[in-house]
Amino acid sequence: MRKSKHIFEHLFLQILILLLFSFSLQGQEYLKINPSLLAGKWNAQWITYPEGSLKEYGVFHFRRTFEIQNQTDEFIIHVSGDNRYRLFVNGTEVCKGPARGDLANWRFETVDISEYLKTGENVLSAVVWNFGDFMPLAQVSNKTAFIVQANSSIEGAVNTGINWKIYKNEAYTPPTKASSRTVVGVGNEVDGSCYPYGWELIDFDDDEWRTPKILGNGIPNGKFTFWDWNLVPRNIPFMEYKFQRLEEMERSENIQIDKSFLEGKSPLTIAPNKKVKILFDQTFLTTAYPEILVSGGKGSTIEISYAEALVDKNGTKGNRNLIEGKTMLTYYSDKFMPDGGEDRRFQPLWFRTYRYLELAVETRDEPLIIEDLYGYFTAYPFEEKAYFRSSDPALQAIWDVGWRTARLCAGETYFDCPYYEQLQYVGDTRIQALISLYVANDDKLMRNAIDQFHNSLLPIGLTQSRFPCSEPQVIPTFSLIWIEMIHDYWMHRDDPVFVKKYLNGIRNVLYWYGQQINDKGMLGAMDWWNFVDWSFGPWDSQKPVGGTPPGAIEGNSSIITLQYAHALQVASELFEAFGDQHQALEYRQLSQSVMSSTYKLCWSNEKGLLADTPEKFSYSQHANVLAILTGMFEDQESADIFGRILTDEDLIQTTLYFKFYLIQAMKEAGLADTYLSMLEPWKEMIDMGLTTFAETPEPTRSDCHAWSASPNYHFLSVVSGIEPASPGFKTVKIEPHPGPLNYLECKIMHPRGEILMELKRRGKEGITGEIIIPEGLPGKFAWRGQEIILNSGSNKINL
Repeated sequence: MRKSKHIFEHLFLQILILLLFSFSLQGQEYLKINPSLLAGKWNAQWITYPEGSLKEYGVFHFRRTFEIQNQTDEFIIHVSGDNRYRLFVNGTEVCKGPARGDLANWRFETVDISEYLKTGENVLSAVVWNFGDFMPLAQVSNKTAFIVQANSSIEGAVNTGINWKIYKNEAYTPPTKASSRTVVGVGNEVDGSCYPYGWELIDFDDDEWRTPKILGNGIPNGKFTFWDWNLVPRNIPFMEYKFQRLEEMERSENIQIDKSFLEGKSPLTIAPNKKVKILFDQTFLTTAYPEILVSGGKGSTIEISYAEALVDKNGTKGNRNLIEGKTMLTYYSDKFMPDGGEDRRFQPLWFRTYRYLELAVETRDEPLIIEDLYGYFTAYPFEEKAYFRSSDPALQAIWDVGWRTARLCAGETYFDCPYYEQLQYVGDTRIQALISLYVANDDKLMRNAIDQFHNSLLPIGLTQSRFPCSEPQVIPTFSLIWIEMIHDYWMHRDDPVFVKKYLNGIRNVLYWYGQQINDKGMLGAMDWWNFVDWSFGPWDSQKPVGGTPPGAIEGNSSIITLQYAHALQVASELFEAFGDQHQALEYRQLSQSVMSSTYKLCWSNEKGLLADTPEKFSYSQHANVLAILTGMFEDQESADIFGRILTDEDLIQTTLYFKFYLIQAMKEAGLADTYLSMLEPWKEMIDMGLTTFAETPEPTRSDCHAWSASPNYHFLSVVSGIEPASPGFKTVKIEPHPGPLNYLECKIMHPRGEILMELKRRGKEGITGEIIIPEGLPGKFAWRGQEIILNSGSNKINL
């Protein structure tokens, strides 16, 4: 009787939680902010624990009870914390934050909590944590603190101050060492016997809680002398938070498991004094908050470990679907020690990345009942609004895996990878942002990234390579890619006010590079990490810093000189568009000058290729790709050189990251119809059981790296051929390159509406179909030297 009743209650609670989160964590980020809160000092004060270090590891709970006499249609508050917080109203979680930023641009969230309030007594509560020395590398921090500011006098009772209460949660054991392979923070170890269960509920007894220490008023950015946190509004949506069940149980030790456990229909009982281990397979990589619900089992230890893949005895991943003879490759885990109570729920404070999840349990004198185990998928709430379909079913698999890769590599910022780093690098982000524009028609995370890299600018003139980040790192070539990214935005969005803000930052980057030009007219010896690609071979024999080509350190790198030349070219377009003709001309002339010097010193008549340095001991795809992209050659010569790029196996090869630029050069050389023949590396990853695309070819560290999701962009921009024909995407050019495909169909979301296309090949040279263009978007369709004017609405194609 107890079991059936408990299952019913558990299922009801699951559904209730799912519904609450589905509605409470979405759609409240664009509420109106009282203008006075952006113009001067807040009434609310930053509060914290009254004793001990504010920079060391700690988990804290905050509460404020208050009365509501009459229900109101609005009850808007603004919330922030350091490192992070989760906010509850009457026991229901309503938001997480703050969105990652830096101390000069510290985000606060705005939420309307009116629907969670009731007449009479209410409680606003939050858990705030500071991981201290063990915080993620992407986490910037000052010290442990929390703030809530009312939007008006109506909500004034909840402003943080001495009328709040605070409690330090000693259930969380401070870690003793960080992971040696990841920088995403550490696992949580929680002693349930010390946990204040029910702390977020209205009837919880907080009489023994402390009065907080006051740190000072909230200060909006720029409205006072530099303060600990310069507050700015959150500019992105709340993250998706969706219930997700584990799919399969792969193996178990000392216990039998029924499929009904995975379905949430049957609890799992582990006898006293027993050790149990269970390996679960989500069947695809995910980013989620795992959650376990248990009863009893006082003194037990539950450890949950997470891995992208399993490895054999040699540490080789191999086919990700095969588990025989393999063990977990994991670098962090969570531990929970139940107190023996009923329905104890454990969820880590930060999400985990996993395909494989291993549950290890050791019981003591009491049996442990695992009521359920599941996760809540989380990521930036991108919607898959575009699609690409064709006569080749293999391309659909690439599309699906690429989109999952892009989703898992996007949270409050873009991530290079969700398992190992969760850092927003410029090189990765440019590719991710184009995918976001084309597939989701969402530019908010791209705008946020452009702005954050601008905020990272150093006095020397360069951006940091990754930001936000607590440890500065400089990759000068990524500063050039930041310029390319601004140009991408300018071409795809009609938003001159936004773009204009970054012109001085562009000048600073290009000025730094201008100072590096040597007496040969190429870039000379340069400091910092001049990363280009994770290519191997002769680059390694020159002992560069990882991913650094010859000439990057000692000078005269054709690759980096041409990256600089291309950035000068796109910058000249931007400055000309914004009326600075003199600067635009200077950049064009400088680009031509360094290109001319590079050709003179590095071109090999014997090979018909550009060398990596004037010494001509090393040749790469990279140098010749960039030569084509900068317009160094005439059309036919570009096509001939690109042919040699693909056939000369002695060249240093591009890896998955730089193949993005290889494909751009292929298109520039007029050979885009061969693009689909370049997809073997992606097909091989799928054949190896990867459910996301990896950082590099095997053996790879990361199984999920967004720069490898570039086919999702290229299927739409190259194969379908849909691109802006003018800045702001005010006009469109559609020039498909279907290669061997007999049929293709696609949709992208233009800012003015849907672009729909369906095409079929007719014989060897012909094409028929229909293209639908949104109102107010002029366009052209190009095919084999012919052009058709595209008008709003339906356009029939028959060439």
